[in-house]
Amino acid sequence: MKHARRPQLRKSLARIEHENTRQRLKKTLGPWQLTMLGVGSTIGAGIYVMTGTAAANYAGPSILLAFVVAGIACLFTALSYAELASVMPVSGSAYTYAYVSMGEGWAWAVGWLLLMEYGISCAGVAAGFSGYAASLLEDLGVHVPAALHTTTLEVVYQGANRHMAAHGQCDLLGAMSILAVTSLLILGVRESFKINSLIVVLKVGVLAVFVALGIWQMHPAYWTPFIPPYQGGFRYGVPGIFRAASVIFFAYVGFEAVSTAAAEARNPKRDVPVGIVLSLLICTGVYMVVAAVLIGVVPWQSLDVADPLAIAVNAMHQPWLALFVKIGAVVGLCSVLMGLLYAQSRIFFAMAEDGLLFSVFARLHRRYQTPWIGSILLGCVVALATAVLPIDIIGDLVSLGTATAFGIVCFTVIWMRNTAPEYKRAFVVPFGGFVLRGVWVGYVPLLGMLFCGFMVAPLCWDMFLALMGGDPVPALLLAVYALCGWGCYRFYGRRHSRLGQEQRNALASAPLSH
Repeated sequence: MKHARRPQLRKSLARIEHENTRQRLKKTLGPWQLTMLGVGSTIGAGIYVMTGTAAANYAGPSILLAFVVAGIACLFTALSYAELASVMPVSGSAYTYAYVSMGEGWAWAVGWLLLMEYGISCAGVAAGFSGYAASLLEDLGVHVPAALHTTTLEVVYQGANRHMAAHGQCDLLGAMSILAVTSLLILGVRESFKINSLIVVLKVGVLAVFVALGIWQMHPAYWTPFIPPYQGGFRYGVPGIFRAASVIFFAYVGFEAVSTAAAEARNPKRDVPVGIVLSLLICTGVYMVVAAVLIGVVPWQSLDVADPLAIAVNAMHQPWLALFVKIGAVVGLCSVLMGLLYAQSRIFFAMAEDGLLFSVFARLHRRYQTPWIGSILLGCVVALATAVLPIDIIGDLVSLGTATAFGIVCFTVIWMRNTAPEYKRAFVVPFGGFVLRGVWVGYVPLLGMLFCGFMVAPLCWDMFLALMGGDPVPALLLAVYALCGWGCYRFYGRRHSRLGQEQRNALASAPLSH
């Protein structure tokens, strides 16, 4: 006897609204805190770390064009996020949106991708923290052995090819930063966000000082050729620009953290869209200006390090500025860790509330009303990834997860416009759309999906080339990660899904038909 295929379970908007009225998290955040969350989560590893890596390995001075490409892709997605957040002001971000549009299975996949996006990106940020902290301590007369701030796995380039090498070391300094920020988040959202706002002001001020002084020490020769000659694969030339864009796409992930805070916003339908769009615009401007000065101060070939700004300020021969920038980087990267770990814990909280993830992730602290046990578990896993994985691989995995999740968010806008056009939207994506065979398709979400595809393609092709070249580690990490996600959903999520249990109970209690 064949079993009927299980129907795809979807949440209704009415259910989303009901869950929002009984959610257990405190509503304490306003537009200022939300914008600071977005800025604090975005201005970090992208400018302090990944700009140097992407310029040195892929784009050279044309990294500025890569920022434009990645920024446009994120702008389309940000506008889509803003519309969805104005309709569904709940925790979970893209996970919740996928639950409404594509169903439970896809929602789980998106939640698992968001762990790659937020959790693993924390490891990349912590790698940058480790590099700047070691450099700062060295300036203060404290030597940290390289074995304590270098990852176990390292990427080695040979022309257009790259290989993985393992050494007997681990990034202990970066792992400790993850655990320290995790402890702070347990104490409460309001308290943590007050500290976050101060840190954001500090690090933006530090970057402003760097730009103001560095602009007078720029060397025009470092900008030529603007697009380095193509060397094969994605090394330089026009392909290198798009490959660099796919790398620094990871740098923009922070604006999405605003949508994960919707359940703790005082007026989410108004404040969340403002926080998303405003934080993205601010961060894109900061990225462009700082990257332009960075490449003008030192040769871009020397920037494939965990602390490129430290290299630049050292070249400027102003010790006080070097110390100032390194302190700003160390403190500023802590705010990024705070925003990303916060976002991931809230997504896991939403998944656990739905029964798709272990209930421990939804258990709140009696005093602080934060998901403390889940935060500790997440912090330990991210700390382990920080100690072992190199930032090159981390950046690729994060960008892959980010682009996929962003594409699903853009698709959800189109889905909801066609299935629930009657719902009031405090914010709508601009420029309208067109009707194709009775289906409304918005220009903004459609362009968002296309640009996300552009971001994913170089990553997948580079991973394939690495596999063919004898480096299976990136593809193996992705395969193992996907297999673990499938196993968790297959053997736990499906059985404990609240929506699934309600459906099974309804079928069991329904009268038998003859």
